[in-house]
Amino acid sequence: MAAERASGTTAGATDLVRARTKLLEGRGRTRLSAPALREALTDLFELWLTTTASEVGITPDSGFAVLAVGGLARREMLPFSDLDLVLLHDDMEPALVSDVADKLWYPLWDAHIGLDHSVRTPGQALDVAASDLTAALGLLDARHIVGDKELSTAVVSGIVRQWRSGIRDRFPDLEEATRARWNRSGDIAHRAEPDLKSGRGGLRDVQLLDALSLAQVTDAMPGLGPDSPSGGVQEAHRRILDVRTELHRVAGRGRDHLRAQDADEIAAALRLGDRFDLARVLTDAARTIGYSVDVGLRTAANALPRRGLSRLRLVPVRRPLDEGVVEHAGEVVLARDARPTKDPGLIMRVAAAAAVTGLPMSASTLRRLSDSAPELREPWPKEAVDDLLVVLGSGSRAVAVIEALDRTGLWGRLMPEWGAVRDLPPRDAVHTWTVDRHLVETAAVASGLTTRVARPDLLVLGALLHDIGKGRGGDHSVVGADIAAQIGRRLGLWPSDLAVVVAMVRHHLLLPDTATRRDLDDPATVERVVDTLGGDARLLELLHALAEADSIATGPGVWGEWKASLIGDLVHRCRLVVAGEALPEPDPVDPALLARADEGVVVDLTPTDAPHTFDVTVVAPDRRGLLSNAAGVLALASLRVLSASVTSARGHAVNRFVVSPAFGSPPEPGLLRQELIRSLDGDLPLLERLDAKEAEARSASTPGLLPDPATVPRAVGGLPLHAQAPPRILWFDGEDPAQAVVEVRAEDRPGLLCRLAAVFETHGTDVLWAKVATRGTSVIDAFGVDLSGGGEPASVVRGEIERSLLAVVPAPAPPAEDDDRP
Repeated sequence: MAAERASGTTAGATDLVRARTKLLEGRGRTRLSAPALREALTDLFELWLTTTASEVGITPDSGFAVLAVGGLARREMLPFSDLDLVLLHDDMEPALVSDVADKLWYPLWDAHIGLDHSVRTPGQALDVAASDLTAALGLLDARHIVGDKELSTAVVSGIVRQWRSGIRDRFPDLEEATRARWNRSGDIAHRAEPDLKSGRGGLRDVQLLDALSLAQVTDAMPGLGPDSPSGGVQEAHRRILDVRTELHRVAGRGRDHLRAQDADEIAAALRLGDRFDLARVLTDAARTIGYSVDVGLRTAANALPRRGLSRLRLVPVRRPLDEGVVEHAGEVVLARDARPTKDPGLIMRVAAAAAVTGLPMSASTLRRLSDSAPELREPWPKEAVDDLLVVLGSGSRAVAVIEALDRTGLWGRLMPEWGAVRDLPPRDAVHTWTVDRHLVETAAVASGLTTRVARPDLLVLGALLHDIGKGRGGDHSVVGADIAAQIGRRLGLWPSDLAVVVAMVRHHLLLPDTATRRDLDDPATVERVVDTLGGDARLLELLHALAEADSIATGPGVWGEWKASLIGDLVHRCRLVVAGEALPEPDPVDPALLARADEGVVVDLTPTDAPHTFDVTVVAPDRRGLLSNAAGVLALASLRVLSASVTSARGHAVNRFVVSPAFGSPPEPGLLRQELIRSLDGDLPLLERLDAKEAEARSASTPGLLPDPATVPRAVGGLPLHAQAPPRILWFDGEDPAQAVVEVRAEDRPGLLCRLAAVFETHGTDVLWAKVATRGTSVIDAFGVDLSGGGEPASVVRGEIERSLLAVVPAPAPPAEDDDRP
């Protein structure tokens, strides 16, 4: 029966199979490249279809047409891809339609060629596309092959019009289907055996970009900047197509998953080296496509008409975030008066704003920065380093920020050494991420440990650089230490800080290797570690936190109770040998400032050598509440306290602050003095005003579509909702039993210094001196306090103060029930 219906065309399909085999084998020593093979297969199948169609009566005036969908339609025919065809007819007699279809389909079936087919009238094709999202996406690629071209044109143009007019209603389903596909198929960049077709960053995502472009809501191939490491979406698309083409050729069948046992052969066929080189190329391509899809979905969401009450907001609000940086339509963009060509620090300010708010950076903003932002001079300005620390201290939010910078070429401009580890695949199965992603993940994990160390800034920097020496040959710890020194000098680190970061990179494996491979009961083991670290207690503390962050960021099961207890035991033994550090001490009082004490309340504001940074000096008669009021006035004026020193002598207090305006210029010192006097007189309710300002900033946020709703950041309106690391309160005894030093380690928030100082005031505790330091997103605030004013035992007062301090600092959010991050 099949032979009868084939009616003389079976030989043609058999010839098709033989011709395909010859193309795959090549002639003699000539082997078609992957792109040439796809082109040849496309021409071969089109020739067979046009020849066979004419034999069965599908001609320009026959009322029949053949539409190609899928790979043949896109001229991406792979060796063993299914043919995806639609037989269109102009409402012909059912018997005739059945006869023509059988003569077209049966030869292909008999020759065992995969076929996905349908028979439709133009109206039926449009109805299917309107009701079936998957069918609609496929038909958007449809291309006329043979027969009545008017039928094909009517369907193709009708589906495009239908798609454009209905994209507003269909977009939520499109986004949901895309994320469901990613959840099923995983991320190509971080899978041992990736799904090249349906995985995140794969061929389906390129088709999604094309579909959004046809809907006229985004560009199909968004520009990534002149320094993009991948060469753009088109090049990334070609690379994945080439790999999938060779996968078919090697496997001898249609296959979407790249198996580990095929990787070396495919790499050799593509002249890429070995399977690790192939993995690196695939990772680069997939991450480029993945980033472009994030941009495409976000751009499309912003381009579509709003629903509900949000449609009443005709003009999206532009809310200042930093100097030259604003939020607009749920993205971080440049302010209208920003001058990228004259502002080298603008890249890092944009990145820091995105990291703090959790909002994505606009693709057009990144492109503009990539095109015109100048290089940061060496050493980096201090504010640029501070912004880098803000990014690194933002936890999981840093991952998306650095990924966006990297895909657009900006991260490589800031960190030229990154090229050797970018997309570098791990050499063992225990690692989940590529080397560059592992470095970023380690910094993200380390941000949750910053309150365990005295130098949170050095912890996150060391975490970012600890494996920077990989991919260059030799011992990566030794090589990496030299590279870290180079980067540290470019950042302008103090020599002592640079030495610590270099030592962290050089010895980041010392604690885990010693704890798991040596006898900890042998005194020589502990002595060896202490001698290696030069007896530096701070370095030991940093390496302990780094060892934990490195293990957690490596993959599931790498960090556990056994490893944690061994390393903890080793560190404890080393601490017994290492001498302790000196306690924080007050800064000396400047006599010149005390000479002005007779003027009453004095407020001076002068610019520093760094742009957007100012010194604020407050001299006034010493009284309880002066520190909290001064800090509160600065916070209400949108001045972020970067550091502070509070001292007193002869009945007068000298409070010195280094501040940075959130945006624009600082207020006049006369206005600050006036507000300080009002607050001291009780006419300005600082804490209430700070709470109101913080709530207003949170409610002002208008986030757009984020890359993944499952990872909605814990920040709104530029303010962190929760901390990355749990706060820590450390007490040290003073020389006087009634005095103590309390050190607060926490994540910063607007007006935090005011709130902390107000706690001491509430408990009747005098602040004798204070030293405040903000390092990225973390604060290390030390207060010398007198506990004798409360009338209760010092131990009781300490407990009450500690509870009150913990109530005003940001605390980590409770873990989500479905949080499975390693």
